Amino acid sequence: MGKWKSGTIGFVCGALFFSGLSYAATDPIGIDVYFRKLQYYFDGEMKQPPPDLQGFIYKNTTYVPLRFLTESLGKPVGWDDTTSSIFVGDKPQQTSSGTGALQVFPTNNPWNTDISALPIHQNSKKYIESIGFNTSVHADFGTEWQGAPIGIPYIIVNGDQPKVNVTFTDYGDESDSGPYPIPANAPIEGGSNSEGDRHVIVVDKDNAMLYELFNAHNTADGWQASNGAKWNLNSNALRTKYWTSADAAGLPIFPGLVRYEEASTGEINHALRFTVRKTQRGFIAPATHFASNSTDPNLPPMGLRLRLRDNFDMSSYSATNQVILRALKKYGMIVADNGSDLYVSGAPNPKWDDDDLHNLGKLKGSDFEVVDTGPIEK
Repeated sequence: MGKWKSGTIGFVCGALFFSGLSYAATDPIGIDVYFRKLQYYFDGEMKQPPPDLQGFIYKNTTYVPLRFLTESLGKPVGWDDTTSSIFVGDKPQQTSSGTGALQVFPTNNPWNTDISALPIHQNSKKYIESIGFNTSVHADFGTEWQGAPIGIPYIIVNGDQPKVNVTFTDYGDESDSGPYPIPANAPIEGGSNSEGDRHVIVVDKDNAMLYELFNAHNTADGWQASNGAKWNLNSNALRTKYWTSADAAGLPIFPGLVRYEEASTGEINHALRFTVRKTQRGFIAPATHFASNSTDPNLPPMGLRLRLRDNFDMSSYSATNQVILRALKKYGMIVADNGSDLYVSGAPNPKWDDDDLHNLGKLKGSDFEVVDTGPIEK
């Protein structure tokens, strides 16, 4: 063993093996291990893990970082702290009642499509310039601010949830008629006193249906909203062309939210929703609606898809933020509404670390590129 360096470490599985997965060791113990620099070859190509994640030997067995090993082999790895489960590659079917058990649209849906290999749009630079090369990304979700949850909330209901009437006040001709299975206590974006968008999102997990309202208010007769949309989560069907939804782009909101339940397991497997201040009069599928009169070709159309550059260095970010960044590289983010530039949407959760999420503000517009996902419809 003369070439091995001896050392004593605290045996904390997540930090040592998984690199980027969050794991809380309850009773760490000290063990004697031996280190030396290993050379890793995959199909003849040498790859190396980060310097602080070298392999070691313990009781005549050599251990290597699991995330480094699996991702070098082209397989994602995830950790579920609630079940103490490690996932390499595809996750098994789950039976819990949370969103982790729900397939949000088919796997070949645009929201769930890997766009990491798609070509860069020929107008990518101009689109990014209009948003701002130096504009910072903002995680528009978190815990709570001034008594209201940060982000767009949702509620999951069973198939027997009673349906109530919904009255549409502004865009009834582009809304899906009720009734909707919305509980009286359904959370409203911004809280019950909000003067903002007041989205209400309901997921019927048993019937695989999604219901979304914009500018929603609970009344004695049910709910009142500017408009509303229903989505069959087993279907790739789009809205009627030129119809809006609870989002200006005619898109569903729920599938684009960053949800803590996903981030905490180590993988987000869908595109994210975000907003920009100015858009053009046009949209790219799966969007079906525009919300601008501008004919400026350098402004983003609704449905435009941005991708975090593949060479962006994520190593300085937390495990949770790296999950978000990997999703932005693989699935990207879609322009869904007019709003503040590069505001990425998510659902509130008391388990978020707001200070850590603020570190995503280090990302700038210049760290992204626009991918070509189809023509602009006017």
